[in-house]
Amino acid sequence: MLKPIILSLLSLTCLVAWADDAVLLYRYVDDKGVVVLNRQGVPPQFIGNGYQVLNDQGRVIREIPPAPSEAEMKRLLEEKARASSDRQLLRLYTSAADVERAKARKLAELDSVIGVARGNLQSLRAQQANLQSQAAGHERAGRQVPPHLITQIENLKREQQSRKRDIERYQRARAEAEKSFEADRLRIVELLGRAD
Repeated sequence: MLKPIILSLLSLTCLVAWADDAVLLYRYVDDKGVVVLNRQGVPPQFIGNGYQVLNDQGRVIREIPPAPSEAEMKRLLEEKARASSDRQLLRLYTSAADVERAKARKLAELDSVIGVARGNLQSLRAQQANLQSQAAGHERAGRQVPPHLITQIENLKREQQSRKRDIERYQRARAEAEKSFEADRLRIVELLGRAD
């Protein structure tokens, strides 16, 4: 009883093995525009042009399309990036009003940071004015200004320059955030088909 089952399995295994050993032909176009059939495969320099795999009866069993051109690849990558960006936007916002609320929060946060930086700058200016007043008092009295006082004034000047650069950076970030949120709002309107 087991012998017929074993013989059937052996026959099936042999059939599968024979199918794997079946002769395949590769059809491609060479650099002269000639269609070539080859049992060995497709030479590397022609793979990018695409090719077909044929069985031993000459039927196409698999078709490998040509590789995309550089422009097509760039376009495909841009489309993929755009689709990913769109999915992210739709996860973040359900309407243009959501974008406006997020924009208002971000701009308020940046305005607050700018305000603190301006307050710090004003405090540094006041400290510098106080130290310069002390230095002027020493000069009016005919005494030499103490070196530590000059060092402190110089340090305050450097800190003020740093705070000014910070404020400029925050202002640029604010302008970029405004543009970015506006672009997001326009894209959400485009994706959802409504401005809310």
